[in-house]
Amino acid sequence: MEMDNSDNKDSSQCVRVAVNIRPLVTSELLVGCTDCISVFPAESQVQIGSHSFTFDYIFGSGGYPCSRIFDECVAPLVDSLFHGYNGTVLAYGQTGSGKTYTMGTNYHGEEHQNGVIPKVMDTIFSKVESMKESKEFLIRVSFIEIFKEDVFDLLDQNIPFVSRNDVPPVVKSTCPARVPIQIRETVSGGITLAGVREAEVNTKDEMASYLLQGSVSRATGSTNMNSQSSRSHAIFTISMEQKRITSSSAGDDVADEILTAKLHLVDLAGSERAKRTGADGTRLREGIHINKGLLALGNVISALGDDKKRKGGHVPYRDSKLTRLLQLRVEL
Repeated sequence: MEMDNSDNKDSSQCVRVAVNIRPLVTSELLVGCTDCISVFPAESQVQIGSHSFTFDYIFGSGGYPCSRIFDECVAPLVDSLFHGYNGTVLAYGQTGSGKTYTMGTNYHGEEHQNGVIPKVMDTIFSKVESMKESKEFLIRVSFIEIFKEDVFDLLDQNIPFVSRNDVPPVVKSTCPARVPIQIRETVSGGITLAGVREAEVNTKDEMASYLLQGSVSRATGSTNMNSQSSRSHAIFTISMEQKRITSSSAGDDVADEILTAKLHLVDLAGSERAKRTGADGTRLREGIHINKGLLALGNVISALGDDKKRKGGHVPYRDSKLTRLLQLRVEL
């Protein structure tokens, strides 16, 4: 799902939804699973049994090739970023459906270049390079996760640059405890995170290093449906300020225009059923928090799709940390 406030494609539609149908994985083929989805590209519809669903885009299994996800859905948002518009890309789906792989949030270097976020980084710095004669850019990144309804900074410099999930218990006990970040409301009604790190970056490699740092620090765990299940919602935010440079009669450079915009790239934890994942104890409690956050997000999106609620009605942003954080990102 992508959201923006630009004039791309259809100016009356600032929320667009795409479905990516992944192929069956080895574990599914071994137990005899078969495709259950019929795709009708001309109508942009998929059918499961007697139920039909319409999307803006369909990728995989009879739709567009998956390689076109970035070009069709995300590239217009990157263009809008350079025009001062905010944008948000949400990856939503069941656990094990390929959200983290598609977004590229599991970035581990040059071998992971096919995800949305690595391609966003490539595109941004290619555009910056082509415009450096006429504009100055200030680019910052932040990377947070919402884990069991607490917000944590994945770029916290006080936390060792190692994965919490792979560190032996003895080493874990010597690591400083993470302190949740507080969500606060500004005087103007905006949402801010107290103390979150926003790192300035000048090159693609610098941005990639922060993506890598956050990727290995994110909470993951094993379930019956996914051996490396994301147990948190992750939000990678790229903030851009740009100044147009013009030359005065005296020959001095004068900045006469400043544009500020943010692109939020959200890899949600997957919805799950405890019966299928085999979760119990800590994993079960994590799954409950995940599903509560996703339910709240679904309610917010439904409310935003209702003209009466959207224009003066109640939109339940405060029902979860996830929707509270994304409040100014998903308003239409």
